[in-house]
Amino acid sequence: MTKLILAIDQGTTSSRAIAFEVCEDKSLKSVAISQIELAQHFPHSGWVEHDAAEIWSATLQTCREVVRKAGGINRFAAIGITNQRETAVLWDRATGEPLHRAIVWQDRRTADVSARMMQDGHEPRVQAATGLILDPYFSATKFAWLLDAVPGARDRAARGEVLLGTIDSWLVWKLTNGASHVTDATNASRTSLMDLKTVAWRDDLLDLFKVPKAALPRIVGCAEVSGHSDPALFGAALPIAGSAGDQQSALVGHGALNPGDAKITYGTGAFLVANVGAEPVASSSRLLGTLGYSVNGVAAYALEGSIFSAGSAIQWLRDGVGMISDSRQSEAMAQGLKDNGGVYLVPGFTGLGAPWWEPDARGAVIGLTRDSGPAHFVRAALEALAYQTRDLLDALAADGAPRLKVLKVDGGVTANAFAMQFVADICQVTVERPAFQEMTALGAAKLAALGVGLIEDLDAHVTEAPAVWTPRMDAAERDRLLKGWRKAVQAAIVAAN
Repeated sequence: MTKLILAIDQGTTSSRAIAFEVCEDKSLKSVAISQIELAQHFPHSGWVEHDAAEIWSATLQTCREVVRKAGGINRFAAIGITNQRETAVLWDRATGEPLHRAIVWQDRRTADVSARMMQDGHEPRVQAATGLILDPYFSATKFAWLLDAVPGARDRAARGEVLLGTIDSWLVWKLTNGASHVTDATNASRTSLMDLKTVAWRDDLLDLFKVPKAALPRIVGCAEVSGHSDPALFGAALPIAGSAGDQQSALVGHGALNPGDAKITYGTGAFLVANVGAEPVASSSRLLGTLGYSVNGVAAYALEGSIFSAGSAIQWLRDGVGMISDSRQSEAMAQGLKDNGGVYLVPGFTGLGAPWWEPDARGAVIGLTRDSGPAHFVRAALEALAYQTRDLLDALAADGAPRLKVLKVDGGVTANAFAMQFVADICQVTVERPAFQEMTALGAAKLAALGVGLIEDLDAHVTEAPAVWTPRMDAAERDRLLKGWRKAVQAAIVAAN
């Protein structure tokens, strides 16, 4: 029978499983899906946590549901995993139970630690080795915080009795019933602890961040068998043969495999990843150097710009202030206005990411008048997606990359045609959205299929034609809007300092 790939897509707001069929022409087709929303915990201002046990339970439940829908475990050849990156988990090696809630990538509790390290002059060394700046976004300071917050954890970690990892490591550990403690190279590249060139943990960085190597996972490639699932989970053991952090997985899913290719995923945050080829590129514009993927010992590198709040701004309008009852309302409300009325929303709910890197900044609305109403807030939130994307593309160009002609997009917000047209207009780029939207899961499936030999390379694809938006705004209007946005960002930064 046809062999399927079980793709696990563990994200910030939900856990999903998707079954992909590898077709005769080596394209991949989704045949079953299951999804469960994930509870968000905000114990203090700027703190964001997840329950790692809940993540595992939801992952197991969605996988079992997909296996059932797809016709049983015997139809499956392998498991691929993609995950929210940088989120830190601490668990007990003997019991397999988490010792604290997971600290989510959005969390800012270690901002003071990062600031002190920067003041002490450590950032150039960290950036040269890892491609990353000093920011609480990354895993290393989160790992150290967990070790200090849980009584006895630091001493036990040094003895290997408690383990640290990102969500991929946690899921592999649970899937294999503790047989494999691994992380793929892309997730490792987001910790501030891995050398980009050697793809190995660096002892000097482990010392700097006070993270014991004995607690960390082994680094593996993105398309290799790193363990087998416990047969008791699904009725048979499956090789775990592919893994990549969600943004790198989306890069693979889009087929952005050549230098100069780029994609942006609009989810809770938004993440631009541009393929730069076989060697790391040092950014002078505070973009992040990162690993795109590592396959068969060959690495592809990337530059990345991270926006912390994208879709979460729309969620805030719905759940926080009740201006919309459904995210789909936002498109009609925005289109109902002739313009933004001078209103800008700077969505710094958990700080500002690239290229600003202002962890203490918070959300701000600028330009309100008596004529401003809910529709202006909604439109400003959608427009902010485009302005932030333009900031990233400008930074990419400043680092020497050619100006993009096509920007591949995915994520829930791309269903909003107003937002995508505005991105095309503000960024002066053709926006291309694939008909099949689950790019992160598709990337994980492609990597796993390669890992078990069902495909020969990562050019496997889905065949549906994309939706396309082209720029149509005149230059004067674009420049006027961008000038207003930049004033709004500076006002938000000044207010935070």
